[in-house]
Amino acid sequence: MEIDEAVRGCSDRRMRTKYANAVYVVQRAFALYPFEEVAFSFNGGKDSTVLLHLIRAGYYLYKKDSGDVAEMDAVKNCPLRTIYFESPCAFPEINSFTYETVSTYGLPLETIHSDFKSGLEGLLKEKPTKAIFIGTRIGDPNAVGQEQFSPSSPGWPPFMRVNPILDWSYRDVWSFLLTCKVKYCSLYDQGYTSIGSIHDTVPNALLSDSSTEKIFRPAYMLTDGRLERAGRTKKTNHNIEMNSVASNGMTSIEGEQTISRAASIIVVGDEMLFGTTEDKLGAALCKKLHAIGWRVSHVAVVRNEIDSVSEEVERCKSMDDMVFILGGLGPLHSDVSLAGVAKAFGVRLAPDEEFEDYLSQLMGNNYTGDRNEMALLPEGITELLNHKRLPLPLIKCRNVITLAATNVDELDTEWDCLLDTQESGLVQAKPFVSKHLGTTLTDGVIGYLELGLWL
Repeated sequence: MEIDEAVRGCSDRRMRTKYANAVYVVQRAFALYPFEEVAFSFNGGKDSTVLLHLIRAGYYLYKKDSGDVAEMDAVKNCPLRTIYFESPCAFPEINSFTYETVSTYGLPLETIHSDFKSGLEGLLKEKPTKAIFIGTRIGDPNAVGQEQFSPSSPGWPPFMRVNPILDWSYRDVWSFLLTCKVKYCSLYDQGYTSIGSIHDTVPNALLSDSSTEKIFRPAYMLTDGRLERAGRTKKTNHNIEMNSVASNGMTSIEGEQTISRAASIIVVGDEMLFGTTEDKLGAALCKKLHAIGWRVSHVAVVRNEIDSVSEEVERCKSMDDMVFILGGLGPLHSDVSLAGVAKAFGVRLAPDEEFEDYLSQLMGNNYTGDRNEMALLPEGITELLNHKRLPLPLIKCRNVITLAATNVDELDTEWDCLLDTQESGLVQAKPFVSKHLGTTLTDGVIGYLELGLWL
């Protein structure tokens, strides 16, 4: 089978791992559900094009592994029931590519002209359908809470959503398409990186040729997959959330002299709440903030739970100029800090290709595609703070900075790097000065003296 041979013969280890995991999901689906009760939702986009060829490969391998080799040539194209929701707002190129692809691979097409939910209701009434392959990726708007096998949402017709490429990134999609040399919709060669309707989709401006605004480079040349949907929404100049309140026409020096900046510190860890570990990092960070003229308005220790982190971030992010999170951070699969930040800002976690590159370089051969959960970052609000002294960038989401330090020495290093990084937003001002008055008198004597003063 040409797809399987192309991927297994490539040198991209990550691609081979992603492919193996996705194909396993496909084979598992065919083992669980009768072939005639499984369908494939195809929309002509890059993700569903990848899924089409993964289904073909998975079906071929499923038949091969089951010993059904009598008609292997006949199953290479996997004549799976294919659903296409055709819209009058679709690009003509999408429609043309969809029908051409269906014809090429001999797919039994069922075209639906209503909305997705109504169409599925009608489809399931006519034909028993237990599972539907869908090209959902974790960065998609409807991916929140889904897994590779996810039942349909409440209120929808009952079926199993099968998501073989749920953990794939934008880069993974293009790596597969280019490695396998399969045909995709021509719009992607014209600068479109994510295709919706003709009313809300334009070529991605990041692919514009500098010499002319009318020529765009192909979609696979987009280097930052986080900006995949840049052509799906109209660009507006939003008011930038200032990490420092020293603005409104004041110079930075004036701001430093007259504005008091405030920060909150959130320490994540059950061990502190249970009393088994003393929180030394929070106290150390307070001293560092005071040393650059920042006031610490709030320090909280919260449970190692997504909701606990989210509630505290939600409370602090609009109250203070900066929020720092300590603890609860990996790179571990059990990390809850970033998930809590994402929930507080109302965004989803999505693979960050730049962070994946750093992880890959750091871990070498120990880093494989199925460990990409370590690179799931809050989508659309994340900025990586790089520094040559740090093995991995620190993560900043709007005015929330997540520190990875596990001890005071690591905190010292990360703090120095933050101060050396302009993007951190840590404008330095005059340090707070503390004066201490000591006495050898006991509390009882002091209380008596205070009482005498009042009398």
